[in-house]
Amino acid sequence: MPRAPDPREPLIVASFELAAERCEDLTPLVYARLFREQPEMEILFWRDQNHQIRGEMLTRVIQAILDFVGERLYASTLIQSEVVVHEGYDVPPEVFRIFFRTVRDAVCEVCGPDWTGEWDAAWESLLADLDYYVTHPDQATTAALA
Repeated sequence: MPRAPDPREPLIVASFELAAERCEDLTPLVYARLFREQPEMEILFWRDQNHQIRGEMLTRVIQAILDFVGERLYASTLIQSEVVVHEGYDVPPEVFRIFFRTVRDAVCEVCGPDWTGEWDAAWESLLADLDYYVTHPDQATTAALA
């Protein structure tokens, strides 16, 4: 049975679209924010001299966000899997929660005064839903929610 459309989808998409019009690459902005808030995470990127890993990770996060508010074909299980995988790199689950919020904050910053209250509410609701999957990485317990 197909999922009902998520009313947040057009709002989240619109915020990303405006940010994309105004900023060619969010990667430097997102990671500067992340490392400012979580300086201990910067050392984990010691191999990423040309910042391609950061760009790839951000791309996957944005794709997961869009899938999560869209068809939700894979986003929830991807998030849960990545939380578990990243534990092996000493990345605590809390960093995922912070990273999603950092993406939202960067998009908001780029949108500037055109950021709307509707976008803010959609993002807050989305972040709460994403947080649930970050803090509940056991897919057996969340399967019925997908």
